[in-house]
Amino acid sequence: MNDTTPIHRAPESPIARQALALAGVFQAASLVDDLAKTGHVDQRAWDTLIHATLDTDPASFEAIYGGHPNNLRRGLETLEGMLGRRQANPVVMRYGFSMLMLMSKLRNDNDMMDTLGARLTRIQGQAEHFGETHENVIASLGEAYQDTISTFKSRIVVQGDPSLLQSRMMPERVRACLLAGIRFALLWHQQGGRRWKLMFQRGALKKALDELN
Repeated sequence: MNDTTPIHRAPESPIARQALALAGVFQAASLVDDLAKTGHVDQRAWDTLIHATLDTDPASFEAIYGGHPNNLRRGLETLEGMLGRRQANPVVMRYGFSMLMLMSKLRNDNDMMDTLGARLTRIQGQAEHFGETHENVIASLGEAYQDTISTFKSRIVVQGDPSLLQSRMMPERVRACLLAGIRFALLWHQQGGRRWKLMFQRGALKKALDELN
């Protein structure tokens, strides 16, 4: 049987892996903005974020985002805005950089890291039973975020339509999305990403994005 599905080569360079992880952060930031303003998200982008959050022990780097950069297309496009290649949404940029800051705080809190890890292990069992994007799973992810990361003094204030933000399951969906962004922020840090390096890496990141497109 001939399989015509294109196979995407795994990213070999550290900067390419950093770009993909950073795209995950900004994809989450972009979807938070979508949820807050429209109540809707791109399903492929959403599924990729939730899968990455639940897959705490992936078989490979590319398994985290499903193996193809198009699963992070929204994030890659948003990242191009950060690099000046297209119009950047300042609200989305603020969300993204806030997630990187919260990731740094989380990394320095071992107890919270352990608590979050234990919560995610339990939620994985839910996902196996109901499916990764079932509302029970999303509600649990949202609660995990609320009980851990949202207890930091520095919080992400989400701007949008108040009636939408208060609608059924919307707070949980937004928090699940923020948790996904911080999961990708941790991945970015594991791949050598640092906030202070970003201003010096613009050229390298642009080149990596060209190779991923």
